[in-house]
Amino acid sequence: MGRQWLHAKRLVAGLKKGRSTGKLVREISVAAKMGGADPSMNARLFTAVEKAKKDSVTKDAIQRAINKGAGIGDEKLIMEQVTFEGYAPHKVPLIVEVYTDNVNRTAPEIRVLFKKGQLGTGGSNKFLFDHVGLVEAHHRDANTDREAAAIEAGANEVEPLTHEQNDDIPAEAAGVRFICDRTAVHAVSSWLGKNGWTVVTSELGYVPKQFPELTDAQRGEVGEFLQTLDDHDDVHRVWAAVK
Repeated sequence: MGRQWLHAKRLVAGLKKGRSTGKLVREISVAAKMGGADPSMNARLFTAVEKAKKDSVTKDAIQRAINKGAGIGDEKLIMEQVTFEGYAPHKVPLIVEVYTDNVNRTAPEIRVLFKKGQLGTGGSNKFLFDHVGLVEAHHRDANTDREAAAIEAGANEVEPLTHEQNDDIPAEAAGVRFICDRTAVHAVSSWLGKNGWTVVTSELGYVPKQFPELTDAQRGEVGEFLQTLDDHDDVHRVWAAVK
């Protein structure tokens, strides 16, 4: 076979890179549409732009995405948000957020993935989650006082966050997930950014109220299924009650 395997590996890596870039650009547009085109006044947009820069997305692509989302110029963002609720294997509740310009195309595709995972889509399970503001950040001083930062920033809860949980968190830094009221996301992000923290995520999200007990093998099956969902081009976020 020679080096054909290497070529195939590069093709797969290129495909994943393209999907990642597409999702980053879409996040910028959605953030701009929801909170305006000024990153200094829109914490979600600021973090989306920083992630895109880190992933080598060009300045022109970033600006076009901002303009599109904010309705600046001729190109307007036509995107509908759809939320799917159901269960992953082993009865793990999840919420899937989708942004699409064609619901008639995307909805059946997501339902097919749900069926493959043998999970149900009927009824609501949002009552199993708290809808909150989430800000993930890191500080270069690994011994910094996380609790004090949470109090000063206006967050309600604080959880440690490692590089394994979020690869935007440097291994040697103090990684933290700040949980706050939905209306406080911008204020928390702004305080952190002005006080030595690097914000990598700033958004509204869902935190599970409890987690099903899983074996390592079951956790692996759930992880594979969640990855399948996340790989879909229109899937924006997957929130699941799994540690």
